Amino acid sequence: MIRKVTLLLGGATAFAMMGVGPSALAAGEGLAAHRAVYDLKLVQTRGKATIQAVRGRILYDFSGSSCEGYALQFRQVSELDTGEGRIAVSDLRSTTWEDGEAKSFRFNSQNFLNQELGDDVDGRAERRSDGVTVNLSKPRDKALSLDAATVFPSEHMRRILTAAREGKSILELPVYDGSESGEKIYNTLTVIGQAIAPDQRKPADAAAGQAGLAGLKRWPVTISYFERNSKGGEQTPVYAITFETYENGISRALTLDYNDFVISGEMSSLEIKDEKPCP
Repeated sequence: MIRKVTLLLGGATAFAMMGVGPSALAAGEGLAAHRAVYDLKLVQTRGKATIQAVRGRILYDFSGSSCEGYALQFRQVSELDTGEGRIAVSDLRSTTWEDGEAKSFRFNSQNFLNQELGDDVDGRAERRSDGVTVNLSKPRDKALSLDAATVFPSEHMRRILTAAREGKSILELPVYDGSESGEKIYNTLTVIGQAIAPDQRKPADAAAGQAGLAGLKRWPVTISYFERNSKGGEQTPVYAITFETYENGISRALTLDYNDFVISGEMSSLEIKDEKPCP
């Protein structure tokens, strides 16, 4: 059970790479480099899940620009009590870089369980005129060819925010984010809710009183991730991520739904960094 849970939590790399970052915005739209911390806790279990408690923290540190590309350092440490008489600690560490035009994506991630290294992934992906090529150096040398419709994380989020501004509520795209073994591709279904005006439902977390968020509206977003190679018929998502994203790409009020259990992530710290405009 613990191994299954840590694999699921490892899949949450998608959150790190696309769910909350200012890299999600197009150039010139007020990118907000920032450092945020989210405190995690278990809020719900379903079915026969044996999870008794989850405690942890996400650290999200973004920097860059549309001309330099966008760099992200991410870490998620989760303490898991599965009711099996022991506590397991999952430690996911990830760094990524994506250029401003979403043509190149580099990624490196490591997932530890009780301080022992499990998944160790390193690679890069390039967009070509006829598709996307992926070259992995870890866990082993391997080349992948993805269809042209596949998007990288920040491009995915950029399209989500564009759709939100246009009043659209549904977006479906295949996404490659380098998670797990680096060979995973997800079909995604994004549902975008109605915009929340700056004076509505004012947050009580670290987003409250932030000058860099004043006057910005935000949208509730849920992204569901499905196995790319699943056969036809109605599918159940592998996991889903819900959050509220501001116009400048900063997000709050996280919910990570792994079907058997649900984790919330409350923003406990937010530092909005000084902008560095392109030359």
